[in-house]
Amino acid sequence: MILEIIATNIRDVKAASDYGADRIELCVGMKEEGFTPSYGLIESALEMATIPINVIIRSHSQSFFYESSEVDTMIRDIRMVRKLGANGIVIGALTENGQVDVEVMKRLLEEAEGLDVTFHRAIDFSRNLEETLEALTQFNQVKRILTAGGRKPATESVPTIKRLMELAENTHLNIMPGYGLRVETFKEFYDEVQPKEIHFGSGVREENSFMKQIDPEKVESIKQIYS
Repeated sequence: MILEIIATNIRDVKAASDYGADRIELCVGMKEEGFTPSYGLIESALEMATIPINVIIRSHSQSFFYESSEVDTMIRDIRMVRKLGANGIVIGALTENGQVDVEVMKRLLEEAEGLDVTFHRAIDFSRNLEETLEALTQFNQVKRILTAGGRKPATESVPTIKRLMELAENTHLNIMPGYGLRVETFKEFYDEVQPKEIHFGSGVREENSFMKQIDPEKVESIKQIYS
């Protein structure tokens, strides 16, 4: 299984690499559902990390709807991420009525050739999760969907996550559960869901807080569950 850990600063990047994560999602502004890190942080992270880094591309944190000028900004960010040599990007765009914004996705993916692409938790804020998954099947570049099965923590949405995994089974998409996962409840969640990839944020940190550092014992406990 692939363990992805959120890094919000350069210390996190080193910790995630050293403690056994398989991939990093580089993201800042976690209180606002995350947005694009600075050029300097991305460059420094790529120089330091020994594992793949996927960078979130989100020009603002007000919603998952983007106007044309905001899309232009994200296209420039993707261009920069490619130039710096990141493994991939984490994106997601919805229309004002909560459907996948197909035209925006096309524009972003045109710039993302060769990058590993995750559709982020915008799905959990869409009007219908199954409809969103179906819409994403048209984009072969999107490899996985990060979801908690809705706006509640993933541990409270197991049936929905399992349903999405079932629907994705015969597609190119992989469902990566994330949000609200904790070490103490992960074994039960893992045994029931059996994901191929898992995404941890605050749950691998001291006091389960993004204000604290990544805890190596928590990372090791998670890895022992699926090893």
